[in-house]
Amino acid sequence: MKVTRRELRIELMNALYQYDLYQSEKLLFIPSFEIEEALGIFHEIMDAIKEIDETIESNLYDYSLYRLAYVDRAIIRLAVFELLKTDLPKQIVIDEAVEITKIYSNLDDEKQHKFTNKVIDNIAKKIKG
Repeated sequence: MKVTRRELRIELMNALYQYDLYQSEKLLFIPSFEIEEALGIFHEIMDAIKEIDETIESNLYDYSLYRLAYVDRAIIRLAVFELLKTDLPKQIVIDEAVEITKIYSNLDDEKQHKFTNKVIDNIAKKIKG
């Protein structure tokens, strides 16, 4: 069965979300994936997590990374990883992060996807010009 990039992103977002939950309880997290290629990408993200978090933190104004909701932090981390470590065009990365935010995190006021868009766009401008 052919897996779409969005399905892969959602699988990775879920793993990053779970990782944060386990970390908050100081528990060992051993991810499991339905999509085979997700495991390798997850390990790449974990290898770069410090750089990813520092990049996000330096682009949050009057906010901190750990003040973000777990789901939002997972979505933004994944997008920043894609900006830093892949050749994907920045607009595709931003659009996908916004669409995933609309599905999994938007409240009735629709502010979260606008926040996600702004943060990732600012980071993308600094990374990819």
